[in-house]
Amino acid sequence: MSDTATAPPTPPVPLTALLAHEGLGLRRIAGPPAEDTVVHWVHTSEMADPFPYLLGGELLLSAGVLLTDPDAYVSRITAARAAALGFGVRPVHDTVPAGLAAACDRYGLPLLEVPPETTFTAVARAVWRLMAEARHRELRRVAEAQQGLATAAARPDPVPAVLGQLAARL
Repeated sequence: MSDTATAPPTPPVPLTALLAHEGLGLRRIAGPPAEDTVVHWVHTSEMADPFPYLLGGELLLSAGVLLTDPDAYVSRITAARAAALGFGVRPVHDTVPAGLAAACDRYGLPLLEVPPETTFTAVARAVWRLMAEARHRELRRVAEAQQGLATAAARPDPVPAVLGQLAARL
C-alpha cells in the first residue's frame, strides 16, 4: 500500500514562501513571477536530460554540471511540468548562464538563483518544513471542524446546530 493511500495529501508550497524564507538567499532571476507557482516536491539532478525522472510540480535543483544546451534543457523540464528551476552557482558556474535565463523566460519557467552558501539540502528541508506546517494547519482545521460538528450534533436540536456549523466552516 502506498503512502498516498493512507496519508492525506501534503499541500504544495507557494514559491513565494520559499523565496521569502530567511537564510536561503534564493532569488528569482527569470521566468514568470512566482505568485502563481506552487512546489509539490524538490528533486536534484545533474543529468543532461532529467525529463524521464520528473513527475511534474518539482523545484528542480541543479548546478549545471552537464548543461550544454540551455534551450533544450529548459524545453525538457517544462515538458515534464516542473514548477521551477533552482540553479546553484559555484563550483561549476560563477553565475547563472545568460542562455539559461533567456530560455526560462522563453518557456515560462521560474528560475531561482541558489547562492553558493546555500546547500540544496537546505532548500529541500525548507520546502519539507513549509509542507509540514501547511499540512499541520490543514489537519488542525479539519479536527476543529469535526469537533464543532460533533458538539452541534449532540445538542437537543441538532439539525440547526449542525447546519450552523457547516455554514460557518464552508
